[in-house]
Amino acid sequence: MKEPDTIPQFLLRAYQKYGDSRVALRKKELGVWRSYTWKEYYQHVKHFCLGLVSLGLERGDKVAIIGDNEPEWYFANLAIQAAGGTTVGIYTDSAAPEVKYIVGHSDSKFVIAKDQEQVDKMLAIKDELPLLKRVIYWDPRGLWNYTDPILMSFTEVEEMGRKYEETHPGCFEELVAQTKPEEPCLLLYTSGTTGVPKGALISHKSLIATTQVTAETNRFTESDSSFSFLPPAWAADHYYNIVPQLIYGFTVHFPEEPETVPENLREVGPKVLLFGNRQWEMTAAAIQARIEASSALSRFLFYRFLSIAYKVIEARFAKKKISFWLKLLYKLGDILVFAPLRDKHGFAKVRVCHSGGGMLSPDIMKFFWAIGVPILNGYGATETGGLGVPRLDDFKLESVGKVPPQMEVKITPEGEIICRGPSIFLGYYKDPETTQKVMRDGWFHTGDAGYIDEDGHLYFWDRVKDLTELAGGIKFAPQYIESRLKFSPYIKDVMVIGDPETPYVTAIINIDFDNVSKWAERHHVVFTTYVDLAGKDQVYDLIQKDVERVNTGLPEAAKIKKFVILHKEFDPDEAELTRSRKLRRGFLKEKYRELLDAMYGDKNEVTVEAQVKYRDGRTGKVTTTLKIRSVNAANKS
Repeated sequence: MKEPDTIPQFLLRAYQKYGDSRVALRKKELGVWRSYTWKEYYQHVKHFCLGLVSLGLERGDKVAIIGDNEPEWYFANLAIQAAGGTTVGIYTDSAAPEVKYIVGHSDSKFVIAKDQEQVDKMLAIKDELPLLKRVIYWDPRGLWNYTDPILMSFTEVEEMGRKYEETHPGCFEELVAQTKPEEPCLLLYTSGTTGVPKGALISHKSLIATTQVTAETNRFTESDSSFSFLPPAWAADHYYNIVPQLIYGFTVHFPEEPETVPENLREVGPKVLLFGNRQWEMTAAAIQARIEASSALSRFLFYRFLSIAYKVIEARFAKKKISFWLKLLYKLGDILVFAPLRDKHGFAKVRVCHSGGGMLSPDIMKFFWAIGVPILNGYGATETGGLGVPRLDDFKLESVGKVPPQMEVKITPEGEIICRGPSIFLGYYKDPETTQKVMRDGWFHTGDAGYIDEDGHLYFWDRVKDLTELAGGIKFAPQYIESRLKFSPYIKDVMVIGDPETPYVTAIINIDFDNVSKWAERHHVVFTTYVDLAGKDQVYDLIQKDVERVNTGLPEAAKIKKFVILHKEFDPDEAELTRSRKLRRGFLKEKYRELLDAMYGDKNEVTVEAQVKYRDGRTGKVTTTLKIRSVNAANKS
């Protein structure tokens, strides 16, 4: 067989190389880890592919998948691509109207759905999707009495594929051989921070080129293990798990349920791990909250050895010599404190971790490095693949690494990052006008602001449209301040506001209810609900300490002068966040316009109305009074 140049061809090579001798996938089911060898992986893909072909799947067709990270997602994805089709990823928490938009816009002929929840969404919208032929589900629980003829089970399709193979021997291998590197194989819808999601078409060539970038950082080997946690509807899982695994032959693990991720992660102890920046922020918050809730002796030991660890890693970052005694104390702290902590959170065997979906703050990066978890900031986009190669042996705290050798990256006079190279996408599906706007003279315009230093390291600041100047010409990057605030175990989300038209910087903050409620119990603060807790003066005092901590590292013009603790969390179902949990800033500013006007006025509080939806389908409105806290004022409401 020739050297593979498409994703399914790498699967075929891995099967021929490993067969039953190595495990490709592991999934926790009913408390037991179930293994799939490379031969089983290949057979599931082959039979599902041929089953789809017998149902009418043709080259160039689109097939949508909506479900959690499980082997069936991977089987279906490779099966679609092996037949010359294109996989369309959909987030599992997408509401029915969002699913209808993506399935309809992508012209998907089939939808592969995990379970009853996703099937119910499809049955509610199927009559509005004239191209839809079948809805195929892989978890039959709750679906035994469903009789709609559009439904089929995953196992039924595989059985059809086995029968098709009997009458068409060698058909699968022929289909795989016909796949071409320049053909589209993936259609992923961007997060839609500014409007309707756009479908980015990605080719086999682009995926493989991006995998080469991640491989430079990770130096994958077949003995590695990884953990598939981020949704495959997001490009990151393809870049760090699906495609690299096929090329390098390591084992991918799947959690039993989204709720069991922490427990399953500890059981697996992966060597290579990718989390979104929000997951790292939440993990840091959970560790800090656990320490705060521990005994006085445990807290003393942790913070004493943490201060030593910070000195060690700062010396390493600066490439300075570390004294013998400092090394000895750091080793002692690792044995007594940090190693058990890493084991508790599933980091016992990890050799390199990545963060995607946004820059982690330097505070969080230093914290994890200090406790022995080396994290590298990844940077790229669905349309571009990876644009930085961060390395453990060439590390700068706020950099995303050097530009990959196969890519070209430049900074425009306006400070925008633009790029070109083999990992660039094919364009937006059915949207040539927008494609032309972002692809100019062969260069993709990312819309991100950044710079490249004298050592060739690339730095990402924020979105260009979100980067602005404050009074006095101070550059203002909201995302940077937000990430610093989210180092706090008590802050779950935050939107920082400031522009030339506003006299100072403000913030709307979501508390981390679990951690703040535990703090309240320890400090005898009585509360009933999220709304009640968020409005307590003691909680405002707690959050103000973190605001003041971040302010100390900011220029005077960029310091947060006022903040509000919102009565609810930002919610993707209310269009406040994208499905990848990014802030939809423009929408939020309009939605909370009355609140912002009050913060920039002389008011100490503002009354807001929130629509709530009850479990029986009824809707209503709740009126809440929010306090506005001036940071430089005394701690009083």
